[in-house]
Amino acid sequence: MPRRKAEAGLEPNRRAELLRAAARLFVEKGFDATTTRDIADAVGMRSGSPFYHFRSKQELLKTAMVEGLDAGYARLLAAIDGITDPEQRLRILVRTHLGTLLEGECHAPMLLGETRALDAAAHAEIAAAFDRYQVPWQTTLDELQHSGKLASAAAPVRLLLFGMLNGSKHWYRPDGKLSLDELADSAVALLLGESRPTVPATGTPQVPC
Repeated sequence: MPRRKAEAGLEPNRRAELLRAAARLFVEKGFDATTTRDIADAVGMRSGSPFYHFRSKQELLKTAMVEGLDAGYARLLAAIDGITDPEQRLRILVRTHLGTLLEGECHAPMLLGETRALDAAAHAEIAAAFDRYQVPWQTTLDELQHSGKLASAAAPVRLLLFGMLNGSKHWYRPDGKLSLDELADSAVALLLGESRPTVPATGTPQVPC
Protein backbone atom coordinates (compact mmCIF):
# COMPACT_ATOMS: atom_id res chain seq x y z
CA MET A 1 0.00 0.00 0.00
CA PRO A 2 2.74 2.59 0.77
CA ARG A 3 4.23 1.88 -2.63
CA ARG A 4 0.85 2.52 -4.28
CA LYS A 5 0.50 5.87 -2.47
CA ALA A 6 3.97 6.93 -3.54
CA GLU A 7 3.13 6.10 -7.13
CA ALA A 8 -0.11 8.08 -6.94
CA GLY A 9 1.77 11.12 -5.72
CA LEU A 10 3.94 11.11 -8.82
CA GLU A 11 1.09 10.95 -11.31
CA PRO A 12 -0.68 14.38 -11.42
CA ASN A 13 2.01 16.07 -13.54
CA ARG A 14 1.59 13.32 -16.16
CA ARG A 15 -2.09 14.02 -16.84
CA ALA A 16 -1.42 15.79 -20.16
CA GLU A 17 0.91 13.01 -21.31
CA LEU A 18 -1.78 10.47 -20.46
CA LEU A 19 -4.41 12.35 -22.46
CA ARG A 20 -2.15 12.63 -25.51
CA ALA A 21 -1.32 8.93 -25.42
CA ALA A 22 -4.96 7.92 -25.02
CA ALA A 23 -6.09 10.13 -27.89
CA ARG A 24 -3.34 8.79 -30.17
CA LEU A 25 -4.24 5.18 -29.38
CA PHE A 26 -7.98 5.82 -29.84
CA VAL A 27 -7.19 7.13 -33.33
CA GLU A 28 -4.74 4.36 -34.23
CA LYS A 29 -6.57 1.34 -32.78
CA GLY A 30 -10.10 2.57 -32.21
CA PHE A 31 -11.76 3.23 -28.86
CA ASP A 32 -13.13 -0.29 -28.37
CA ALA A 33 -9.84 -2.01 -29.19
CA THR A 34 -7.75 0.21 -26.90
CA THR A 35 -7.42 -1.01 -23.33
CA THR A 36 -6.45 0.96 -20.28
CA ARG A 37 -3.36 -1.26 -20.11
CA ASP A 38 -2.44 -0.08 -23.63
CA ILE A 39 -2.74 3.53 -22.47
CA ALA A 40 -0.78 2.96 -19.28
CA ASP A 41 1.98 1.10 -21.16
CA ALA A 42 2.28 3.97 -23.63
CA VAL A 43 3.29 6.35 -20.86
CA GLY A 44 5.11 3.88 -18.63
CA MET A 45 2.45 3.72 -15.92
CA ARG A 46 1.02 0.79 -14.01
CA SER A 47 -2.16 -0.55 -15.59
CA GLY A 48 -4.45 0.98 -12.96
CA SER A 49 -2.74 4.36 -12.78
CA PRO A 50 -4.91 6.15 -15.38
CA PHE A 51 -7.81 5.86 -12.95
CA TYR A 52 -6.06 8.18 -10.51
CA HIS A 53 -7.02 10.91 -12.99
CA PHE A 54 -10.00 9.60 -14.95
CA ARG A 55 -12.88 7.44 -13.77
CA SER A 56 -13.14 5.48 -17.02
CA LYS A 57 -11.90 5.10 -20.55
CA GLN A 58 -14.98 7.05 -21.65
CA GLU A 59 -13.94 10.00 -19.51
CA LEU A 60 -10.49 9.89 -21.08
CA LEU A 61 -12.05 10.12 -24.53
CA LYS A 62 -14.41 12.94 -23.59
CA THR A 63 -11.66 14.95 -21.90
CA ALA A 64 -9.25 14.49 -24.81
CA MET A 65 -11.86 15.86 -27.19
CA VAL A 66 -13.06 18.78 -25.07
CA GLU A 67 -9.59 19.93 -24.02
CA GLY A 68 -8.26 19.45 -27.54
CA LEU A 69 -11.03 21.60 -29.03
CA ASP A 70 -10.62 24.28 -26.37
CA ALA A 71 -6.85 24.42 -26.89
CA GLY A 72 -7.40 24.73 -30.62
CA TYR A 73 -9.94 27.50 -30.02
CA ALA A 74 -7.47 29.46 -27.90
CA ARG A 75 -4.85 29.10 -30.61
CA LEU A 76 -7.28 30.38 -33.24
CA LEU A 77 -8.17 33.46 -31.21
CA ALA A 78 -4.50 34.28 -30.66
CA ALA A 79 -3.72 33.87 -34.37
CA ILE A 80 -6.52 36.15 -35.65
CA ASP A 81 -6.27 38.78 -32.93
CA GLY A 82 -6.48 42.21 -34.58
CA ILE A 83 -7.18 40.83 -38.08
CA THR A 84 -10.13 42.80 -39.47
CA ASP A 85 -10.07 41.72 -43.12
CA PRO A 86 -12.22 38.56 -43.37
CA GLU A 87 -10.31 37.07 -46.31
CA GLN A 88 -6.99 37.40 -44.51
CA ARG A 89 -8.63 36.06 -41.35
CA LEU A 90 -9.94 33.02 -43.21
CA ARG A 91 -6.45 32.23 -44.51
CA ILE A 92 -5.06 32.40 -40.99
CA LEU A 93 -7.91 30.30 -39.58
CA VAL A 94 -7.28 27.62 -42.18
CA ARG A 95 -3.49 27.65 -41.75
CA THR A 96 -3.79 27.59 -37.97
CA HIS A 97 -6.24 24.70 -38.06
CA LEU A 98 -3.96 22.73 -40.37
CA GLY A 99 -0.98 23.50 -38.16
CA THR A 100 -2.79 22.25 -35.08
CA LEU A 101 -3.94 19.13 -36.90
CA LEU A 102 -0.76 18.24 -38.79
CA GLU A 103 2.14 19.82 -36.88
CA GLY A 104 1.02 19.31 -33.31
CA GLU A 105 -0.49 16.46 -31.34
CA CYS A 106 -4.17 17.27 -31.72
CA HIS A 107 -6.31 14.19 -32.35
CA ALA A 108 -9.70 15.67 -31.43
CA PRO A 109 -11.05 15.99 -35.01
CA MET A 110 -10.15 12.37 -35.74
CA LEU A 111 -12.00 11.12 -32.67
CA LEU A 112 -15.47 12.25 -33.70
CA GLY A 113 -16.36 8.76 -34.92
CA GLU A 114 -15.54 7.30 -31.50
CA THR A 115 -18.06 9.43 -29.59
CA ARG A 116 -20.72 6.76 -30.05
CA ALA A 117 -19.22 5.19 -26.93
CA LEU A 118 -20.13 8.24 -24.81
CA ASP A 119 -23.29 9.15 -22.93
CA ALA A 120 -25.55 12.15 -23.54
CA ALA A 121 -23.82 14.37 -20.97
CA ALA A 122 -20.42 13.81 -22.60
CA HIS A 123 -21.90 14.48 -26.03
CA ALA A 124 -23.27 17.78 -24.74
CA GLU A 125 -19.84 18.84 -23.43
CA ILE A 126 -18.18 17.99 -26.73
CA ALA A 127 -20.89 19.78 -28.70
CA ALA A 128 -20.44 22.91 -26.57
CA ALA A 129 -16.66 22.85 -27.15
CA PHE A 130 -17.16 22.39 -30.90
CA ASP A 131 -19.69 25.25 -30.96
CA ARG A 132 -17.11 27.54 -29.35
CA TYR A 133 -14.49 26.49 -31.90
CA GLN A 134 -16.81 27.28 -34.80
CA VAL A 135 -17.68 30.84 -33.75
CA PRO A 136 -14.75 32.69 -35.42
CA TRP A 137 -15.17 30.57 -38.54
CA GLN A 138 -18.85 31.33 -38.93
CA THR A 139 -18.30 35.03 -38.22
CA THR A 140 -15.65 35.15 -40.92
CA LEU A 141 -17.75 33.27 -43.46
CA ASP A 142 -20.70 35.59 -42.79
CA GLU A 143 -18.50 38.63 -43.42
CA LEU A 144 -17.17 37.13 -46.65
CA GLN A 145 -20.69 36.48 -47.89
CA HIS A 146 -21.75 40.01 -46.97
CA SER A 147 -18.81 41.43 -48.95
CA GLY A 148 -19.68 39.30 -51.99
CA LYS A 149 -16.56 37.11 -51.81
CA LEU A 150 -18.45 33.97 -50.79
CA ALA A 151 -21.64 32.68 -52.37
CA SER A 152 -23.02 31.19 -49.17
CA ALA A 153 -22.12 31.14 -45.48
CA ALA A 154 -24.74 28.54 -44.59
CA ALA A 155 -23.80 26.00 -41.91
CA PRO A 156 -23.16 23.16 -44.42
CA VAL A 157 -20.42 25.28 -46.04
CA ARG A 158 -18.61 25.56 -42.71
CA LEU A 159 -18.99 21.87 -41.98
CA LEU A 160 -17.82 20.88 -45.46
CA LEU A 161 -14.77 23.10 -44.96
CA PHE A 162 -13.95 21.31 -41.71
CA GLY A 163 -14.41 17.95 -43.39
CA MET A 164 -12.02 18.92 -46.18
CA LEU A 165 -9.36 20.23 -43.80
CA ASN A 166 -9.61 17.34 -41.35
CA GLY A 167 -9.40 14.84 -44.20
CA SER A 168 -5.85 16.01 -44.93
CA LYS A 169 -4.78 14.09 -41.80
CA HIS A 170 -5.16 10.89 -43.82
CA TRP A 171 -2.95 11.82 -46.75
CA TYR A 172 -0.71 14.80 -45.96
CA ARG A 173 3.00 14.02 -45.58
CA PRO A 174 5.31 16.59 -43.93
CA ASP A 175 8.20 15.42 -46.13
CA GLY A 176 6.17 15.78 -49.33
CA LYS A 177 6.32 18.52 -51.94
CA LEU A 178 3.28 20.41 -50.61
CA SER A 179 3.87 22.79 -47.71
CA LEU A 180 1.16 23.59 -45.20
CA ASP A 181 1.08 27.18 -46.48
CA GLU A 182 0.38 25.87 -49.99
CA LEU A 183 -2.24 23.47 -48.68
CA ALA A 184 -3.96 26.31 -46.81
CA ASP A 185 -3.88 28.50 -49.93
CA SER A 186 -5.43 25.72 -52.00
CA ALA A 187 -8.25 25.23 -49.51
CA VAL A 188 -9.05 28.95 -49.40
CA ALA A 189 -8.88 29.27 -53.19
CA LEU A 190 -11.32 26.37 -53.54
CA LEU A 191 -13.75 27.89 -51.07
CA LEU A 192 -13.61 31.39 -52.55
CA GLY A 193 -13.47 30.26 -56.16
CA GLU A 194 -10.07 31.84 -56.78
CA SER A 195 -8.01 30.93 -59.83
CA ARG A 196 -5.00 33.09 -59.01
CA PRO A 197 -2.08 32.25 -56.67
CA THR A 198 -2.64 33.43 -53.13
CA VAL A 199 -0.38 34.92 -50.52
CA PRO A 200 0.64 32.27 -47.95
CA ALA A 201 -0.76 32.71 -44.47
CA THR A 202 2.10 33.12 -42.02
CA GLY A 203 2.71 33.79 -38.38
CA THR A 204 1.05 30.70 -36.95
CA PRO A 205 3.24 29.23 -34.20
CA GLN A 206 3.58 25.48 -33.91
CA VAL A 207 2.03 24.45 -30.62
CA PRO A 208 0.44 21.16 -29.64
CA CYS A 209 -3.30 20.88 -29.25
